Amino acid sequence: MLQIEIDNGSGFCFGVTTAINKAEEELAKGNILYCLGDIVHNGMECERLRRMGLITINHEEMERLHHAKVLLRAHGEPPETYCLAQRNNIEIIDATCPVVLQLQRRIKQQCDRNPDAQIVIFGKPGHAEVLGLVGQTKGKAIVLAHFEDVAQLDFSRDIYLYSQTTKSLDEFHRIIDYIQQHISPSAVFQSFDTICRQVANRMPNVSAFAGQHDLVLFVCGRKSSNGRVLFDECLRVNANSHLIEGPEEIDSSWLKNVNTVGICGATSTPKWLMDQCRDAIERMEQIREK
Repeated sequence: MLQIEIDNGSGFCFGVTTAINKAEEELAKGNILYCLGDIVHNGMECERLRRMGLITINHEEMERLHHAKVLLRAHGEPPETYCLAQRNNIEIIDATCPVVLQLQRRIKQQCDRNPDAQIVIFGKPGHAEVLGLVGQTKGKAIVLAHFEDVAQLDFSRDIYLYSQTTKSLDEFHRIIDYIQQHISPSAVFQSFDTICRQVANRMPNVSAFAGQHDLVLFVCGRKSSNGRVLFDECLRVNANSHLIEGPEEIDSSWLKNVNTVGICGATSTPKWLMDQCRDAIERMEQIREK
């Protein structure tokens, strides 16, 4: 009989849970609520909240909005967004993750203290969190998408290195090692490990989980940054791993000659969606056995 296990360590992180709870509380009052960007990088969860009344807008649409309530998701926003809200009499419901909020403050303080230094952020260019971090430096921060990008830095000048909260800890340490080896003796280099442990600790957990099963289904929105990192780890440990956004993407042929299936996901994956994937597999098995 096929055994199916859902990873207990997968699912929403604290920041995402808080943002969704705030949205649900506001919508339950019958209020019109806008959200600046997708509240979570998972299309099915966004659709569930849309049916409850949540209206997702972009920055251009927010500029035309007045006298409204806008929720800021866990990723955070640059200072310009708060200024816009004040000008347009928009009430902000701030669901910025406390870890991200602390990181924003640290980067702003460092930039104010040493405006001539290179503020470097290891992160995904264009990602909502990274845009919020770069905004603390008035756009001056240098974003490194990958380890290979570190060579572009000016090693004769001071460098202060931070990381997007959901990036790979191993790659961050590789960047630190490279800078330490190349920094000029006359320049200052400081690194700040700002990777969220709730996300980083999932790496060894998901690695162990993937190794315990014949087939691994990683349930995740394809826009999720940490989801891609975690899925790549699943794939490294277990070549029979598949990234899916929902139960409709499960191919019944994957279940051939399989005794155990592991279902896991990203910090943006709702538990109910993993449950739906388990239920879909159970239905496939019932059909096959008839």
